[in-house]
Amino acid sequence: MKRICVYCGSNSGSASYMDAARRLGLELAGRKLELVYGGAAAGLMGEVADSVMKAGGKAIGVIPKLFSDRLSHRGLTELHVVETMHERKTKMFDLADGFIALPGGFGTLEEIFEVVTWAQLGINRKPCGLLNVDGYFDHLLLFLDNAAACGFIRETHRNMLLTTDDPAQMLAMMESYRMTDTGKWVETRV
Repeated sequence: MKRICVYCGSNSGSASYMDAARRLGLELAGRKLELVYGGAAAGLMGEVADSVMKAGGKAIGVIPKLFSDRLSHRGLTELHVVETMHERKTKMFDLADGFIALPGGFGTLEEIFEVVTWAQLGINRKPCGLLNVDGYFDHLLLFLDNAAACGFIRETHRNMLLTTDDPAQMLAMMESYRMTDTGKWVETRV
């Protein structure tokens, strides 16, 4: 792995979320892993980028032109300004070797679920994880467990979404991750 994409809020949330973003940034830089992220200076996004760069690492931002003038982080190693949100997600996917979601809102959830869905479908073999800071994703994980119990997600696919509250452990899990080859569909009709 060379680069990790981090999806997270452009808002800060609680102090513990900011601390987790900072610790993740330090872990990335310490392991010589480059950060790929949404390119903003605000919230958790800015915090993870700042901590990577302060520790001597590389931070690559990808931001749509619509937001670039008012939200772009101006001190990044690289900043890619793209036309649309779809281009942003594609560029981030292409640049990254794995994906981590920190706390965030609709955009964060949409982004991590898109890449884990692609993994489920065999479109990518890159590790995907939730950094479950202070139980932020607990209810979501219960929902996913229920979806598996109800037959909408295979257990092997549910387990593709790595989960821990520790940045160092998350990166270790991602480094040792090997995707299981299993068909997507739980059942097929004849």
